[in-house]
Amino acid sequence: MEQEIPDLNSNEVSMNKKTPKILIPLLLVVALGLGVFTGYWFAGRSGSSSEITGIVSQEQIEKGAEFGVKDVKIFPDKAIGVIEAGGENGEGTHKLIREGGPSQTVYLTSSVLDLDQFVGRKVEVNGATMKAQKVAWLMDIGKIKVLE
Repeated sequence: MEQEIPDLNSNEVSMNKKTPKILIPLLLVVALGLGVFTGYWFAGRSGSSSEITGIVSQEQIEKGAEFGVKDVKIFPDKAIGVIEAGGENGEGTHKLIREGGPSQTVYLTSSVLDLDQFVGRKVEVNGATMKAQKVAWLMDIGKIKVLE
């Protein structure tokens, strides 16, 4: 008895042609749905290291009040002075006027806080020193404590 061996090079396609047309969009929708779900899940989780107190009203800014991140491990540098608006040569949005004259000025930016709320106030800032091109000290502020 001879068995016939099928020709694998034939043009006949045994697979349904509609399957790939439905399968690819279905996989894309499932992947998109999983992405949205995980985004909402991660956003809903509370992480103590990245929690911030947010934008505050002027009534909340009083002596001893602290604003910004609660965990300052990523903002290890500290400085005390009075915040003024304006940077220097395009570096910083504000500056911290410290005792000792102009050479002690810290130029500030913040990825966490709106520094305009603290202009004219004496504060202690926690920040991360950044590489500056034209100023002596540039700092990204993560936390502010109001002193006066």
